[in-house]
Amino acid sequence: MPRLHFGDWVEDAVDWLQSHLTWLFDAIQTVLGGMYDGVDAVLGGGEPLLMAGILAVIACWLRGLLPGVLAFVGMALIDSLGLWDDAMDTLSLVLVAAVITIVIAVPVGIWAARSSRVSSAIRPVLDVMQTMPAFIYLIPGVMFFGVGTTPGLLATVIFAMPPGVRMTELGIRQVDGELIEAADAFGTSPRSTLTRVQLPLALPTIMAGVNQVIMLALSMVVIGGMAGAGGLGEQVYSAITQLKVGLAAESGVAVVVLAMYLDRMTGALNERVSPLGRRAAAKLAATRGGFSFAHYKPAGVVAVVGVVALALVAGGMNLAGSDDSSTASKSTNVGQGKKINIGYIPWDEGTASTFLWKELLEQRGYETDVKQLDPGPLYSGVARGDIDFQTDSWLPTTHKAYWDKYKNQLDDMGSWYGPTSLELTVPSYVKGIDSLADLKGQGKKFDGKIIGIEASAGMMGTLNKKVLKEYGLDGEYKVVSSSTSTMLAQLERSIKKKEPVVVTLWSPHWAYGKYDLKKLKDPKGAWGKGENLHTVAHKGFAKKDPTVAKWLKDFKLTEKQLTSLENDIKAAGEGHEQDGVRTWLKKNPGLVDKLAPVPGGGAQKQGKDAGKTVNMGYFPWDEAIASTYLWQNILEDRGYKPNLKQLDPGPLYTSLAQGQMDVQLDSWLPQTHKQYVDKYKDQLSDIGSWYGPTSLELTVPSYVKGIDSLADLKGQGKKFNGKIIGIEASAGMMGTLNKKVLKAYGLEGEYKVVSSSTSSMLAELNRSIKKKEPVVVTLWSPHWAYGKYDLKKLKDPKGAWGKGERIHIVGKKDFASDFPEFDKWLKNFKMTDKQLASLEVEIQKGGAGNEKASARKWLDSQPGLEDKLAPVS
Repeated sequence: MPRLHFGDWVEDAVDWLQSHLTWLFDAIQTVLGGMYDGVDAVLGGGEPLLMAGILAVIACWLRGLLPGVLAFVGMALIDSLGLWDDAMDTLSLVLVAAVITIVIAVPVGIWAARSSRVSSAIRPVLDVMQTMPAFIYLIPGVMFFGVGTTPGLLATVIFAMPPGVRMTELGIRQVDGELIEAADAFGTSPRSTLTRVQLPLALPTIMAGVNQVIMLALSMVVIGGMAGAGGLGEQVYSAITQLKVGLAAESGVAVVVLAMYLDRMTGALNERVSPLGRRAAAKLAATRGGFSFAHYKPAGVVAVVGVVALALVAGGMNLAGSDDSSTASKSTNVGQGKKINIGYIPWDEGTASTFLWKELLEQRGYETDVKQLDPGPLYSGVARGDIDFQTDSWLPTTHKAYWDKYKNQLDDMGSWYGPTSLELTVPSYVKGIDSLADLKGQGKKFDGKIIGIEASAGMMGTLNKKVLKEYGLDGEYKVVSSSTSTMLAQLERSIKKKEPVVVTLWSPHWAYGKYDLKKLKDPKGAWGKGENLHTVAHKGFAKKDPTVAKWLKDFKLTEKQLTSLENDIKAAGEGHEQDGVRTWLKKNPGLVDKLAPVPGGGAQKQGKDAGKTVNMGYFPWDEAIASTYLWQNILEDRGYKPNLKQLDPGPLYTSLAQGQMDVQLDSWLPQTHKQYVDKYKDQLSDIGSWYGPTSLELTVPSYVKGIDSLADLKGQGKKFNGKIIGIEASAGMMGTLNKKVLKAYGLEGEYKVVSSSTSSMLAELNRSIKKKEPVVVTLWSPHWAYGKYDLKKLKDPKGAWGKGERIHIVGKKDFASDFPEFDKWLKNFKMTDKQLASLEVEIQKGGAGNEKASARKWLDSQPGLEDKLAPVS
């Protein structure tokens, strides 16, 4: 039989369509992208738990109270896994695809039901649509529409269409013919027969088809993720390609929760919209007898009111919480919110360099969007301009095919690392195999397999077309295409079992540091010369953003820098790549300004002692957190390497005395921390006071009447359950309270001081205020609680608390000689009550875990303050 070049014809057709119908594809992309963005803005715009409440109300209306509660629990689980935004992206994709599919499938199914000729014509088309591997649909999708949601939407629509058409046709054809004849006999028009007889009776079957459409659409999330559609598909795809078992389990659970929700809701919707469904539901309710709370279903009006109320609250919270969260300072805010799209292949150097540039660009005020893609879609996306740049182009060999295809649409921004090398590798315990030539005749030892990576990688083509032939290995060995993560998993499994294995690998790679491996020599040079890692951008990117383009052209990393960056990212763990980058940047002070210099010399000034590591301790009091994270930002800007550690006062003062810590900023003197200073005074240095005077006090809510001073507490123990809610037992104020204050006012025996923590004390205060219960707590001024709650400071007419204190900075004995510049800054450090309060409020707003970013945001809002606090000549 002559060779049928069907594939060539398809490629010619695709080329013609790309050349002549670009306007049509752009219009389709605009419409589909707009639909998706609109739905996603609604679903992802509110607070997760409020949106979960809306979905739960819908479930309650359709299925009952218990399913509504379970729906809320499932959605809350997704939020607790940190996958809410991804889940809403996926739900948006499914809903848009399902609506488009149903709008097309139902009319086509009706047409097929009313015409046997149409039914015969579309049946083979539906067979092809349903049986063609879904991955095939991504190829023209990416070529016509680029990476993003549109290819995923189109692939989903095509894949999910057949059951919608078939079930619609089946439902209409199953309507009893005698009913149709009766309708005709009464003179009913064909249109009325369809709308009043056939469709109502066929509705249960049609709704079953709708259910299948939605389920098939959801099953396409992974394929959509491969095309850059985002959502849970991207997470699942990332887990598959990088062998992240934990991420795979979490994202899989999220997909299951969405699938169960959509399946149950579409099934229940049939009962609401179908006459037969409503009749069946009524019979079921009658058999239950009486009122069942678990099966209670609110009326439609009640459900609508609930949804609208929650939606308004969610929208209001979203508006209230929408502010500029950029942490780039004004002097370094080069991007001013401009968006940069970065793509990467999940190879270690690609991941490392991509997340490095994500962090650099965000520090310079850009907004970034990072997508993981296979090489084919990635190069196509860059060529189209959907992706601005990617940093892992192996040239001139590995990615030659993609470069040759798209070179007229790409700009080579230059090489940032090289030369590299490609190789076949075996564990060192495999004796007698030291070069590629030694593999000949040894196929049985390796089960005739060479474990490869992604089939699309140029390295795989070189291996199959050149290396195997050059050394006479074709026929004896089969190259197994897999993925980088799968290849590494097979290597690790074989090493654990001490089994022979030969894998594709390249240098640099962290595997050579983890395992004892041999690179097989290539005396014939079949692999070719070592390559370089290039940054490739779309044509015209340099005009779009000349500053970033210049940064990329000047970008260089040494082997030591790259491997250490990869190690820090691996240590940070999956999903925390950017945290690994930040850790690495802290170890390399000044590198941010070197890699992404601010135009006009706006980079932060370096201090005289730049590069020194400063160990700063703090205990979790608000002013300590605020001042410590403020100085962390300032020190990093000045080129220092601050390390922060939270400790209780006792261990913190001990570590200062021993020289393990360098400085702490929250020493309350002369009273609260007197015992620690007295104990270690010969081993500490008092750098000076930066805030004061302060005050210690007992405090009650203002609604507690008749309690205005410490003297009023006597005889009122029962009102407060005999408790005074304290803070850390190690705090000096707790000793003062127990040894002096209670005695001075005769409160011993009547009250027990409950040691807890600052956060526990504040939680108890908040709980009591919500319940309007009497409570007395230890507090101090300044504190943000006085701004949040209506409180009374209990007067101290006997002066038992002592005079107001000042907040001092205390360092180790040799602090001034070890850090002369920092010591000078701290001696001149002062904060007003207004400054400290506003800094604490900003940190409270940022929430736990974001203290540094919140302090940075506050610092950037105080122009000139950094140069005043830490002047550099």
